[in-house]
Amino acid sequence: MIEYTPVFTLTVDDHVMIAHSLQDEFFGPAQQLHGATLAIHASFERQGLDEHGVVMDIGLASELLAQVLQPLRYRNLDEHPDFVNKLSTTEVVVQHVALRLAEALPQGHGLRAVEVEAEEHPRARARVRIELDPQR
Repeated sequence: MIEYTPVFTLTVDDHVMIAHSLQDEFFGPAQQLHGATLAIHASFERQGLDEHGVVMDIGLASELLAQVLQPLRYRNLDEHPDFVNKLSTTEVVVQHVALRLAEALPQGHGLRAVEVEAEEHPRARARVRIELDPQR
């Protein structure tokens, strides 16, 4: 018989509407101020399930994502204090969201990773994965 411990993932979704400009010639027309709606997918990963048979509570996961996105909603990221002197590319935004989610997790969460993906449009997305200490 094969012995294993399955790894489970819970994903919740939200979206955020932002404005920004990418002030570098590399970005061509995106150097100009423009808007973007990012579909955000936040995944929480656990080896095995907790005592309730879940990765984490779906309501809590959704609430944490909404809280992390709230300061970004309808904001010009060029003026947002967390993006000063940074290009607010989709990759930078997903890293920001993932770090804030990791910081917002309750003590003793037992998760081994948080992954955040943003779809900029149906044919382009960026993703980041942050490994966590499950004992935290």
